[in-house]
Amino acid sequence: MKLHNVLRTLSLITLSSAAASAAPFLAIGDGAELFATGTVGVRADDNIFLASAKTSDTIFEITPGLDMTFGKDSQLKGDLSLMDQFNSYASHSSLNTNLFSGDFRSNYDDGKLKMGFSTGFHELNQNTVDNRGLTRRDVSNIAGNGETEISQITSIGGGVTFTHTRYKRAGYGNLDDTTVPLNFYYKMTPKLDVSGGYQYRDFQTTVGKNSTDNFFNVGARGELSPLLTGQFRVGYLNRKISSGSDFNMLGLDGSLSYELTPKTALQLTISNGPDTSPQGQQQKNFAIGGSVNFAIDDQWSANAGLNYRAIDYGTRTDDYTEGTIGGAYVVNAYVKIVGAFVTRHNSSVLSGSQFTNNVFSLSGNLRY
Repeated sequence: MKLHNVLRTLSLITLSSAAASAAPFLAIGDGAELFATGTVGVRADDNIFLASAKTSDTIFEITPGLDMTFGKDSQLKGDLSLMDQFNSYASHSSLNTNLFSGDFRSNYDDGKLKMGFSTGFHELNQNTVDNRGLTRRDVSNIAGNGETEISQITSIGGGVTFTHTRYKRAGYGNLDDTTVPLNFYYKMTPKLDVSGGYQYRDFQTTVGKNSTDNFFNVGARGELSPLLTGQFRVGYLNRKISSGSDFNMLGLDGSLSYELTPKTALQLTISNGPDTSPQGQQQKNFAIGGSVNFAIDDQWSANAGLNYRAIDYGTRTDDYTEGTIGGAYVVNAYVKIVGAFVTRHNSSVLSGSQFTNNVFSLSGNLRY
């Protein structure tokens, strides 16, 4: 598929949707709607394997899908989304893939009791700093959570999340990750809760050592100031490693949003905690990031972000940075055009672990 064909397809989608006048959904019951979704895109990637020696290519993407929502204006709401992503490489056709994803999410809220459930399956072939070389893997997850009032100013919440990752590449271990949080909330103000909590994590791998984490924390959520909202947790974290030495560290997890102007929001994230790489290496990760989102008008928006992650392997620390700048144009209720530039850099004392990467992308997103 050539670039001009992709751009022509984007234009046809835009023109046909702009002329549509029918309601953009199929009603299949009281409060239930079925949408057709899709993405047509192209990206230019100068390091498709995130390797020290670069290999570049242009990748074309077509992703048809379906999205069903239910429970509109009711206490029980949910969403089922299915999609199949077709990736075509201009110069390395042996890398062509089609990747299926499916997700189901639901939540219940009657004002005093809140419950949520989600499950999903994802076929992945994208690079990350931990998964380089277009590593094929299947990720399945299931999660449930709940929170109930004890009194008008107190509540208790808990949940469980299980994630299974199956790698289709030698040297990578299959992973089972189970997390169980428990939190007590006290309402300091009508819009701010403080919390005390405990989180247990069990991590099993077929490559490397298994581990369990115990995280005792305090935190807050809600409106920290008239312009600052979000949540954070901080506390003592202990990791126990099978047939290895335990270690302690500061546990930290936070996500905040600050309203710079009525149309401009600053997002801040920070975390500190242990992990295990797909190759079985123990890690201590400190990550901090920020992004700015601009709503220029009803149709145009822009964003920019910068993230940093220090990955401590015990014998060395790699420094990973990622910057993003992008924009979006809403053509109408059905179509959005999105463009982005992403740059990545990993610095390491191991020459084989260093890389730089630049990606330009353009896509048209359809929801009808």
